[in-house]
Amino acid sequence: MFHKIEVISKIFRPLEVVYEAYNHPDDVTKWNHASDDWHSPHAENDLRVGGSFKYRMEAKDGSFGFDFGGVYDVVTHDRIFYHMSDGREVEVKFKNYGDYTIVHITFDAEKTNPIDLQKEGWQSILDNFKRYVETYK
Repeated sequence: MFHKIEVISKIFRPLEVVYEAYNHPDDVTKWNHASDDWHSPHAENDLRVGGSFKYRMEAKDGSFGFDFGGVYDVVTHDRIFYHMSDGREVEVKFKNYGDYTIVHITFDAEKTNPIDLQKEGWQSILDNFKRYVETYK
């Protein structure tokens, strides 16, 4: 059994804009990193039930990198649910409140890194997403 971790962000953009920026590969490469010394140079996304995604995450100095991906189990306009190759599950919910959209992510913790570090990393990526969407979309 995995420990569940939650991160959340309030984004001052309409649901449609937030949803598109969260899922379009060109957008993902601009926001998907936890710190400024990392980036996502490549992203693929087949957003449909049974489809998969793969985002390349790398240190900008080339010292380390990995592929982050999964297979979609549920895809609706306000909820995405997927599983990763190690069996962990992730749920992303989008809720529109008129002037803003809440993005709420719940994910299964992996067993290698401390839970606080994992939460901090995922929240940092979501904070980068918020800045990207509110600034450029």
